[in-house]
Formats: sequence, C-alpha cells, structure tokens
Amino acid sequence: MRRALYLIIALWAGLLPLLPSYAVDPDIRLDDPALERRALEITRQLRCPTCVSQSVDGSNVGISKDLQRLVRERIVAGDSDEQIFDYIASRYGDFVLLKPRFGGSNTLLWGFPIFLVSIAIVFWFVVLRRRSRTKTEQSRLSAKEQARLNELLGQSHRENIDTPKDANQ
Repeated sequence: MRRALYLIIALWAGLLPLLPSYAVDPDIRLDDPALERRALEITRQLRCPTCVSQSVDGSNVGISKDLQRLVRERIVAGDSDEQIFDYIASRYGDFVLLKPRFGGSNTLLWGFPIFLVSIAIVFWFVVLRRRSRTKTEQSRLSAKEQARLNELLGQSHRENIDTPKDANQ
C-alpha cells in the first residue's frame, strides 16, 4: 500500500513541471520553434487578469487563452516585444504586466515608499532633537535650586570632614 502511494507521489512530482507546457493549446502554437519560444517568454511576463499573480502562460482561464492567442497573432504580424507589451497594456492596463513599468499612473506607487522613508527620517530627527532639548532644560537648575544644592553639598561635605573616620565604625 505504501509503495503504491510513493509511486503515485513520485509520478506526480515528475509530471508536475510539465503541466505549464500544456497550458498552451496545440491549436494556437506557432510552427516556428523560435517564435514559439518568444511567445512563451512574452506570455510568462503577462499577468492573467482574472487569476491572482499567475502568468498568462500558466493559466487555463479563457481570457488567458485569448491573450496567448493575441500574443501569437502580434508576433506573426511582426510586432516587437515592446510593441506587444504596449498593445496589451493599452487594452488591459499596466496591471497585466508582471513587471510594472516606471512612469505614468504608477509613479506614485514607485515614489510612495521613498516618501514614507523620508518622512520617517525627518520625524526621527525632530523627536531626537526635542528629547535632547528637554533633557538639557530639565538638567538646568534655577539660581534658587543651585544655591540650595550648594548649601546642602557644603553641609554634607563639612559633616564628612568634621566626623572622624573612626566614629563611623
């Protein structure tokens, strides 16, 4: 019984890496292997609009199949990779790109972390500066307090001088 279970697990583990290669319908595969490789590379960089962070290449959803077909049509039409990405992004938005571009509507998303870190650094310096000010202000004594301290220190200092060392024992 265990051997059969181990055999099934081994077969699944061996066949699992091959599953994405069957995601593309044989009907839409290109005859030229170089163009097909290029189509696969492009579809691996595109996000399925309905799946969560899955590439178009590994998805079996209908819209992913349509995008795979569209990429192959654009390759056959002679478009470059950038032209294909631009065409698909213009129809589906920048969300469809797994590696988003810098610029346009997502500039805020790229710049927001830098903005937050800058604010945190400024806030940190302001807090540290205020703390150092309050510590120095708290450590300063008024003239009255300083006189009282001198008086107390003077008395305790005199008491230590006046009392013999033997008397403490």
